[in-house]
Amino acid sequence: MTATPRYDIPETDAFTRTYWHAAEQGRLLIRRCADCGRAHHYPREFCPRCWSENVTWETASGRATLYTWSVVHRNDLPPFGERVPYFAAVVDLVEGPRMMTEIVQCEAAGLRAGMALEVTFRDGVGVGVPVFRPL
Repeated sequence: MTATPRYDIPETDAFTRTYWHAAEQGRLLIRRCADCGRAHHYPREFCPRCWSENVTWETASGRATLYTWSVVHRNDLPPFGERVPYFAAVVDLVEGPRMMTEIVQCEAAGLRAGMALEVTFRDGVGVGVPVFRPL
């Protein structure tokens, strides 16, 4: 019997393993460029702004503001169908980067652009996945 694939568990590789290991421990990591000083997310091995490879891991504060969101009413990929409706969102981390995520522990009527959020982590079967909730 073949197991149903899970689409909510990220695939890790040698580079992103650091990011996902920190998330398992309840820490959100970003990358910061030592040359231009800008932070970025999703982690890359180079700065997406100045192309420098002089980037390092940094623990983010976990604070963000809601930029935009969409209420997802239908998703046929497991296990998302069990979670509908859910809120797919883009947040602005206080460190500067914009991040795609999910808003949890909030009703649709409570969502407002610019609202203060904090990171929390969903257990993705051995992998912590960063999501955000209202402060």
